[in-house]
Amino acid sequence: MRTNRKLHLTGAATILALLATACATDSGGTDSGGTDFAIDFERYELDNGLEVILHVDDSDPLAAVAMTFHVGSAREVEGRTGFAHLFEHLFFLDSENLGSGGLDRLMTRIGSSTNGSTSRDRTNYFEVVPIDGLEKTLWAEADKLGFFINTVTESVVAKEKQVVKNEKRQGVDNRPYGHNEYVIDRAMYPEGHPYSWQVIGSLADLDAATLEDTKEFHARWYGPGNATLVVAGALDVEQTMAWIEKYFGEIPARETPTSPDPPEVRLTESPRLYHEDNFGNLPLLTLSWPTVPRYHPDAYALNVLSSLLTDGKSTPLYKVLVEEEELTPQVSTYHRTDELAGQFNFQSLAFAGTDLDDLLAAVEAGFARFEEEGVPDSELRRVKAGTETGFYRGLSSAIGKAFQLADYAIFAGDPGYAGEDLRRILEVSADDVMRVYETYLKDRHYVATSFVPRDQVELALEGSGRAEVVIEPIVQGAEAEFTVVRGEERTPGGSFDRSAEPPFGPSPTFRAPEVWRETLDNGLSVLGVEDRETPMVQFELDFRGGMLVEAPGKTGVANLLAETMMEGTARRTPEELEEAIDLLGAALSVSAGNTGFSISGSVMARNYDETMALVEEILLEPRFDSDRFELARQRVVNLIRSLDANPAAVASQAFNRLLYGDHTLAQSSYGTIDGVNALTLDDLRAYHASALVPGAAAFMVAGAVSADEATAPLATLAQRWEDRAAPEIPAPPVWSDDRAGLYFIDVPGAAQSVLNIGYLALTRTDDDYHPATVMNFRLGGGGFASDLTQVLREGKGYTYGVGSGFSGGHYPGPFSISSSVRSNVTLESLEIIKDMLETYGPTYDDEDLAFTQGYLLRANARAFETLGAKLGVVSAVNEYGFAPDYVLQQEQTVRDMTVERVRELAGQYLSGEMVWLVVGDAATQMGRLEALGLGTPVLLDRSGRPAG
Repeated sequence: MRTNRKLHLTGAATILALLATACATDSGGTDSGGTDFAIDFERYELDNGLEVILHVDDSDPLAAVAMTFHVGSAREVEGRTGFAHLFEHLFFLDSENLGSGGLDRLMTRIGSSTNGSTSRDRTNYFEVVPIDGLEKTLWAEADKLGFFINTVTESVVAKEKQVVKNEKRQGVDNRPYGHNEYVIDRAMYPEGHPYSWQVIGSLADLDAATLEDTKEFHARWYGPGNATLVVAGALDVEQTMAWIEKYFGEIPARETPTSPDPPEVRLTESPRLYHEDNFGNLPLLTLSWPTVPRYHPDAYALNVLSSLLTDGKSTPLYKVLVEEEELTPQVSTYHRTDELAGQFNFQSLAFAGTDLDDLLAAVEAGFARFEEEGVPDSELRRVKAGTETGFYRGLSSAIGKAFQLADYAIFAGDPGYAGEDLRRILEVSADDVMRVYETYLKDRHYVATSFVPRDQVELALEGSGRAEVVIEPIVQGAEAEFTVVRGEERTPGGSFDRSAEPPFGPSPTFRAPEVWRETLDNGLSVLGVEDRETPMVQFELDFRGGMLVEAPGKTGVANLLAETMMEGTARRTPEELEEAIDLLGAALSVSAGNTGFSISGSVMARNYDETMALVEEILLEPRFDSDRFELARQRVVNLIRSLDANPAAVASQAFNRLLYGDHTLAQSSYGTIDGVNALTLDDLRAYHASALVPGAAAFMVAGAVSADEATAPLATLAQRWEDRAAPEIPAPPVWSDDRAGLYFIDVPGAAQSVLNIGYLALTRTDDDYHPATVMNFRLGGGGFASDLTQVLREGKGYTYGVGSGFSGGHYPGPFSISSSVRSNVTLESLEIIKDMLETYGPTYDDEDLAFTQGYLLRANARAFETLGAKLGVVSAVNEYGFAPDYVLQQEQTVRDMTVERVRELAGQYLSGEMVWLVVGDAATQMGRLEALGLGTPVLLDRSGRPAG
């Protein structure tokens, strides 16, 4: 069965008219012009029920393959949860004809970006490959679909359970507020509702799962009739369908069972629950109301309502909670819709010591103000104006288009639903918004959770009961060791030999983007790439310096300046500036880091000129308002407090301190609480005057503008912005072996240990930088197929993820290995890493080199795909003086690499003294580390300084 369709998005005449009506302003800034944009697709169904959608996009020599199953945690039953997510993991491990780990090895040879995800309602697997690897990818996907389950054994399931547990520890147990969603969902959904459990499942359920349970779940839900295959890219449609028919057509059809209708979600009271969070040192309030499923007519007005309540400085909840009551630096509301139900959520991380009853009272006052003021036309236009831009952002890559087509096909019943989807949101009226507010929120029951720091229960909402939170105890030696043995049973029959890997297709030609360069009258360098695949523009105004050029004793001033620069200008209030940006459908941000400061954004090309006028105003006419300065200061202080409780953030900052010693880069760019509290508006003015100068800056742009179109609106900026030299940059840091050693930071009760290992290595411009990166690829830079991942995750089940790499800039940056491992295997994990560092060079062989070259020579197909990737090329050309085709030039380094050269590089860069930092539970793990042979661990405080 075949259907030819054209999926029209905002280019369709009706949508353009709607957008122009919904977003029109006196200035004409959001006029949709004559843009015509569409996605062509063809839709097929194989005899076995597999749905196939093809989209041709010749802009890059790539193909995106997305296989989506209509099964998520909602297809599970209570007592047997976590299976859909477990299968996301299992599908990557093996199949009859690919062999153990074969998918990862194949995708690495092809040069693919490969991953998967699971939600309540679907599981997807995807690859983005050079077009000559498409047939291989379809062969592999078909082998997973039809010839996978025989390879799954008790030992395979046992090992992957440990990986899933580590994922939960990393993403839930060892993270601030990680259990909040679990607590809300248990209270929101009635017993037996499939949204009452988490996607990752219950660890007890996973422990109890048998091989028979696993195979039964697979048989029910993973047949071709429950799957949608989308292929997007530089396709030959006829050839692609021939391959799909060959590899997928003989997979037997299976009846897909229906799921019973879930119980109705209706709260009869407003439950209040609290949890003392081991990793959260600020009180968090969340309110959640039950609403409607995905694509329900009321979902669109609820989406708009969420923006009208908190998305911006003019919104009622922001005004009351942040500006007037000063209880929190930030508020958010968001509407989550899934296939069976929806939730409208309010959330705010309050200031330290804030009573959440006071916060709730302010929320109610904000709602009352919303009811009183209603929905101003200007606010409705502001919220709608970003809709078109958001659609284009989601379609900037082949995989983005594939995901969108699959989502609409499965949940809306039509891959071409995007036009209707956009039309519905643009037609939302003020009356619609007020109606859904009164229907779903006003005087309606909700779930309220108070997540408070340990021993601060008094901050929780009055009348809250203790939430039941399940945290698996970590017991030394509790997990049995196992040897993974794959199943060897083979599926008989078939018209061709499925074990024969298909050949590569004709090699595609990769072409680097052409980078143009101009210099404005004030000396500002302007560089760009013209790309008209979508009518979007991305840009960055970058300043070299950041924290490096802060005055002594003023650490954090650059970041605090960045926080204030979007708080209005000399001629616009914060609300007026925000409205001007939003009505253009633009996204603008200002940020500061260790070595740089930037103003960046994206916008539809037709609104580029007006957006540049706003960038000029933000840069040259800062408001420096004392009240807004205090709000920004409070946001930064709250952020610093929250990071101090996050084990991963603590590890990152302490690692920097150990690597950089007494250099400026040892500090956090956020500063310290005391330091930020001591900063003044005059400090911000001084940094602005000395650091944000043309001599330190470059403007970079990529998208649907030519060089003349990009530079013309910058003419007034060049006239007004006086040419001044860049401030002096400090001398680079120097590594000293004196800083090497074994260090430990105590986080009592941590379910995982965060590991950071490394030393200061190379600058980005060092002749050895790219060769060293090539050397590292097999060790830990090759993703799932890297040695570290294959041993620590796939072989041992100790971690959810691990990687290694070099990250230099103008200054030497670290070589580092990082991971979070199950607490009770901290020593064992470090021993493995230590052994792998010692043996990597001597054992490196021809197979390792072929593996590395295969991936790195082919992955460049993705180096120029998106606007963000092209802007990255422009940035490297500007920052390091690279040629525009430097990515392709580096291919020669890969081709010329030899086993002997890799061994030499490994001996030079992997064998020296390093920092070995562990952040975890000292009571159970610190003493064990003596056996590592690196001396007695040095105990540090959470700032990275010696404890005591």
